[in-house]
Amino acid sequence: MVLQFPSRAVRGLARPLAVVAALSLLLTACSDSSADSTATPSASTSVSASASSSPTATPKPIASLDAITVKGDYGKAPTVTGPWPGVFSKSSVKVLKAGAGATLLATDSVEVNYYGVNARTGSTFDQSFKNGSTVTFSLDGVIQGFKQGLVGQKVGSRVLIGITGKDGYDSSGGSARAGIEVGDSLVFVVDIVSATLTGPEGTAVAPKAGLPIVVDTKGVPTVTIPKAATRPTKTVVQPLIKGKGKAVTATDAITANYTMVSWSSGKVLSSNYADGPETGALSGLVSSWKGLVGQTVGCRVMIVVPAATDFPTSASAPPVTATDTLVYVIDILQVVPTQ
Repeated sequence: MVLQFPSRAVRGLARPLAVVAALSLLLTACSDSSADSTATPSASTSVSASASSSPTATPKPIASLDAITVKGDYGKAPTVTGPWPGVFSKSSVKVLKAGAGATLLATDSVEVNYYGVNARTGSTFDQSFKNGSTVTFSLDGVIQGFKQGLVGQKVGSRVLIGITGKDGYDSSGGSARAGIEVGDSLVFVVDIVSATLTGPEGTAVAPKAGLPIVVDTKGVPTVTIPKAATRPTKTVVQPLIKGKGKAVTATDAITANYTMVSWSSGKVLSSNYADGPETGALSGLVSSWKGLVGQTVGCRVMIVVPAATDFPTSASAPPVTATDTLVYVIDILQVVPTQ
């Protein structure tokens, strides 16, 4: 699918910035360890100095995750102790705190906090808690053991994941910069904060009189322009469903479905409901979408705007006339922090 969020960088629709918080240590590695540029989540994350020093003792089998002790509350950095140096014979997961949110699917994009320990050294090699912000990524792009540990878990859970070298970094020769060697088992404590919604969720909001009428059919909105209505001369932001999730900030990226309709013709000019949601940085999208700041995940929002605000001159893709008025219906499915 070609991403076609409305971008303010061009007159028309273009690929948005591919903004997903970098959890690069967990990404499926494809380079050898001697040139390991994916050893840390971000340039600002440092690896524990002790992670590179091997213990003198030979790792012993860790029978189960019951041998690992985790202290600390959900949302806060945990303290992890175990029978180090150790090694797992198979990858496994243990629920430490059961959440009540949506169940994660293999195709989901998830927002988490995480804490990683090398079972060979007993050292913390990576974590998100100390950076003060969560990370968001697609489960399709992370190492196998991490994905297996999260699929089927619920949002709001804290889980403990044990990963064998085979399900971790053995295939890429380890991760030298993080002190991960071939055969090393890894332990992760993961707080599942959110996942991409499949559609708007929340409380219906009655729109103001005179605005376009939006009817939902199996999750897809249809927009009808009232014949007697006077088109707005300024941008109107009208929530149609009020979600209960995280609020959008000006520096976020959002994952969303949307449709864009011409007030003059009533025709759909662009829509991604058939192809699936897209993710783009709010700062790079058309001007009127700044109206999404303060709206929350789960919201369905209608924005009515003079076309010239977003497209100062006429455009062919989408076919927008600068003298027209545009109607957007946007479902906010996830917020992705970009800073």
